[in-house]
Amino acid sequence: MTRSMRKFAAVSVFALAFAAMVGCHNPGPYGHAPNYAPLSEEETAVSGAREYDPVMFQRLPEEWRQKPSFFFGIVTARSAGPSGMAQVKLSVRRLEPRNLCANSNDEDSCRVTVSDKDYGVVTAALSLKGEDDVGDKSVGGGSLLRVTGTFGQEVDPQDGSPLLRATYYRHFPRGFYVTSRASEVMRQ
Repeated sequence: MTRSMRKFAAVSVFALAFAAMVGCHNPGPYGHAPNYAPLSEEETAVSGAREYDPVMFQRLPEEWRQKPSFFFGIVTARSAGPSGMAQVKLSVRRLEPRNLCANSNDEDSCRVTVSDKDYGVVTAALSLKGEDDVGDKSVGGGSLLRVTGTFGQEVDPQDGSPLLRATYYRHFPRGFYVTSRASEVMRQ
């Protein structure tokens, strides 16, 4: 190999490494990327589960109780649940195909985006961890959750909404996600 070929090879390797570093953006725990970026444990949790459909759940509740489900929901209320769990009332939303970004050249300005429209109400019982339980970024009114779990026979006694026992959740605190209504001020 000639000296110029070695130099070309070294420059090429450096250029590829640099391009890979620039091209790889870590969306972090709150999904700051143009498209939704699930965490690896989230992918595992939703594999084999189906996206919750409130109409089909009402039509075939027994079938839906046999298999795990997942959905996105905005927390409207939080209270103490059974066995030290938290019980959250969730306004079910659909994940938008693309996240909205305040600046198209800055992925850190992108926010996970869900529908502005509500698709029903679900009550979920889940075990909160760390700062999701207590603190400035804790799960509370206005938080967004992606929840996976199974529906039981029980319903919420206050409003009759289905009760899901969560096996996994991902939390987006208030201000770390947007609804499609933000498209008036944010770009894709």
